This record gives sequence, structure tokens and C-alpha cells, in this order.
Amino acid sequence: MQGAPFALHPSADHVSCRTMKFGILQRYLIREIVGIFGLSLAIFTLVLLMGRMIKLMEMVVANGVPLAEVLHLIGLLLPSFLVLTIPMALLLAVLLAIGRLSADNEITIIKASGLSIGSLLPPILLVAAGAFLVTLFISVVAVPWGNSGFKQLTMEVARKYAASAIRERIFRDDLPGIVLYVDDFDEMRRTMQHVMIQDSRNPEKPLTIFAKSGVISSDEDEGTLRILLKQGSIHTQQKNDYRLISFAEYLLTAESGRGMPPARTELDFTIGELRQQAASAHQSQQVRLKTLVELHIRFAFPAAAFVFAILALPLGLSNRRSGKGAGFTVSILILLSYYIILSLLRTLAEKGGISPVLAVWSPNLLLLLLGLFLLRLASRELPLKIVLGRLIGAGRSV
Repeated sequence: MQGAPFALHPSADHVSCRTMKFGILQRYLIREIVGIFGLSLAIFTLVLLMGRMIKLMEMVVANGVPLAEVLHLIGLLLPSFLVLTIPMALLLAVLLAIGRLSADNEITIIKASGLSIGSLLPPILLVAAGAFLVTLFISVVAVPWGNSGFKQLTMEVARKYAASAIRERIFRDDLPGIVLYVDDFDEMRRTMQHVMIQDSRNPEKPLTIFAKSGVISSDEDEGTLRILLKQGSIHTQQKNDYRLISFAEYLLTAESGRGMPPARTELDFTIGELRQQAASAHQSQQVRLKTLVELHIRFAFPAAAFVFAILALPLGLSNRRSGKGAGFTVSILILLSYYIILSLLRTLAEKGGISPVLAVWSPNLLLLLLGLFLLRLASRELPLKIVLGRLIGAGRSV
């Protein structure tokens, strides 16, 4: 009787040791994934932002817009990019982290310590759950707020700095129907010298205006430019009728096209507004389909974090000697495949050829099934290359 408790100690110590190893493995793997995830997120986001940043920085150089307002615009753009880059960064982080463990033979050590491949999944899913919650909040709340704010602030900046967009010896064609050329421009006084204006707002009666000087001012409330021209001439030709009018002063008012509030699209709608528009009988079928697609995308992109995490685990295990370059290549191929399939199915859904639910969620489902299949192969310790070779050989024999 006294020996019974003693006999239980080895088993209890074994369970306790295994639990401790599992806890250490979880913390170690989470730190590894989070570290790579942060760097990957910064790189992916910067790459996607690059195209927009170039255009926004032109506002600083060409229009004199303060850098603080441009940074504000970039901040409003971030949510729409983070919805894409967070799952992308998670995929690459899990691939590289597991790939490094495989390359350093740490996977072999984990198996030798009594832990299975399945023990790697809980910490990965924990990180994926965090990425899912953050992405879901951004997709549901921050994206419509950021898109609406970006449009509004862009119009405010354009109205505020409309007169500052003039540059010497450069044709300005961003005003609807008007091309403006100035030989000399005093930005402080807003005065111009040797002005040429091509006014095509009335296609049947285009005007070409030359002036010795002029003064430009802007109305921020109406979103218009007022150009007071002095000592010039107006040239107009309608069919065979040519006219030349000389003037001492001529006031030209140019609509910047920015006085009206920005038009809202489904990208600017909240979840409630998307549901309301999708159920509205006053909207056309095409509008309702586009709205339903956008509604499901708001949830499908965050859910992709779980799909990418599960798929990355077996792919990382098979990437033992290829290094980080191969992991990056594999992640890019997966992402391209995912977004190409989604884009094709989205187009079909918006045209009514397929259900919006099926179109948006099919890429997630396909990659999830592929990930579970590869994970099963990894748990049975079947190398991916051997399995692919067998499948190809079976296909050739058929």
C-alpha cells in the first residue's frame, strides 16, 4: 500500500514534464512568429502603399500641401491596406518560422521530446486568432471610416490649396475643361504674368485666352477658382466664324469639381448600410450584387488569417533546406493564387453568374481543404515531394 503512491510519481513527473515542454514550445513559437510577422506586415504594407505615396508626395512638391496633412491622408488609407496585409504577413511569418525550425532540425528535437506535429498548431492558431480579431475590427469599423475620411480630406485639401497648384511654365489640366499655362507666378501675391488659357467647357465654342497678367484667388466653400485677367485677348472659332475680342479686364471662374460632397460607394458603407442597400428594392440587381459581395468580403478577408496559418504549417515543415527565399516565393504564389481566384469569382458574382456567398468564400474553403490535407500528410511524416511524385505518376499511368 505504501508503494502505490511512489509508483505514481514517474507517470506524474512524465505528464508534468511534457506539459512544461508544451508550454515552452508554445511561447517560443509565438515569439518567433510575432517577430517575423511585424517585419512582414511593415514590408507588405509599405509595398502596397508605395503607389499611393508617390501621388500624395506630389501634393507636397507641386501644390505646397503641408507634410502633416499628407501623413493624415496616408493614415486614412492604412485600414484598407491592413485588411489585406495582415493575413499576408501571417502567412509569411508562419512559413518562415516553421521553415527555420525544420532547417535547424528543431522539429526533430520536438518529436524526440515526445511532442507531435499537432503541438505546433495551437500557438499558430492563437496568433491567427489575434490577427483575425484585429483584421475583423479594421474591416468592419476602420475601413469605411478611413475611406470616407480620405475622400473628404482630399477634397478639403484640394479646395484649400487649389491656387497653390499653379507652377511656372507647366500646363495645369486638372480643372474640368480648362488648361492653364503661366510664364511667371508670384505665390505670395497670387499674381501671374503672361497667361494662356484654353477653355473647352463649351465644346461648340472653345476659347483661347491670352493675357499679360492676372490675379488668382480661390473660394474654399464653393470649390472654385477666380482668375482676374488683365490686358489680353479672347480667340474663338465656331465653324467658319473666327472672332477676336480684346479686353482690359476679364474675370474667369473655374469650377474645380470639388465643391460637392464626395460620392459614396459600397467601400465607404458600414455593415448596417451594406445590409440595408443589399435588401433595398429600390436598388438595381447589379448594385445589390456588388453590395452583397462587399458585405461578405468584409468577413472573408479576416477569416483568411486562419486559412493561411493552417496552410503555412505543413508548407513550412516541407521547406527544410530552401531557406527564406523559397518561403517568400511560396507565400507570394499562394497569395497571388488566392486573389486571382477571388477576383475572377467576384467578377462573376457581380454579373450574376454565381452566388456572392460562394464566390467570396470559395477561395478560403479551397485553401483550407488543401491545408488540412497537407497537414494530414505532415502528421503521417509523408514528404510533400514524394506525395506529389506519386500523384503525377498515377496521372501519367492513367
